[in-house]
Amino acid sequence: MTSLQRVCVFCASSPGSDPAITDATVALGTLLAERDIELVYGGGAVGLMGLLADTVMSQGGRVTGVIPAGLFSTEVGHGDITTLEEVGSMHERKARMYELSDAFIALPGGFGTLEELAETLTWNQIGLLAKPVGVLDVGGFWQPLLTMFDRMVSATILKPKNREILLDDPDPASLLDRLAATELTYEPKWIGTPEQI
Repeated sequence: MTSLQRVCVFCASSPGSDPAITDATVALGTLLAERDIELVYGGGAVGLMGLLADTVMSQGGRVTGVIPAGLFSTEVGHGDITTLEEVGSMHERKARMYELSDAFIALPGGFGTLEELAETLTWNQIGLLAKPVGVLDVGGFWQPLLTMFDRMVSATILKPKNREILLDDPDPASLLDRLAATELTYEPKWIGTPEQI
């Protein structure tokens, strides 16, 4: 079992056009607050990022945002959350979010969300992390990617045990329950330190 005190959520700085994704974002934010799980996220005030943070705050929850100072010109930092940390680079942002969090969820998003998701999976695979990762599969949004991962396994490029690192669920409550129930059994393979990345 994993004690979920802080969950990092990767999500878009765009609001998107699908109301189901908006609804799922609000539902996840509400659940985090209700379960007393602190949100860790990229610190933005716009798009799904802003909606998620606003929802958690409005329900009496706690939010920590991590944002590189250089992004303030394009990605507005959220000024009304519990804590907003400024870091020097995108790499520092991700490393800090990974350090703070007990588990990770990717909402539907774009390149940034995909890159963050892939990195958490990779870090788990090589033993830099041992923390559960899941995607909130709203309306089958992540199915093409999940199919690609399964194809990697069938081509013997990705080991089945590494494919199993990623959970997927269309329901926010069920996904949080499964992340909390995850027992990590894979072995660390990295022989250096995270600072060497």
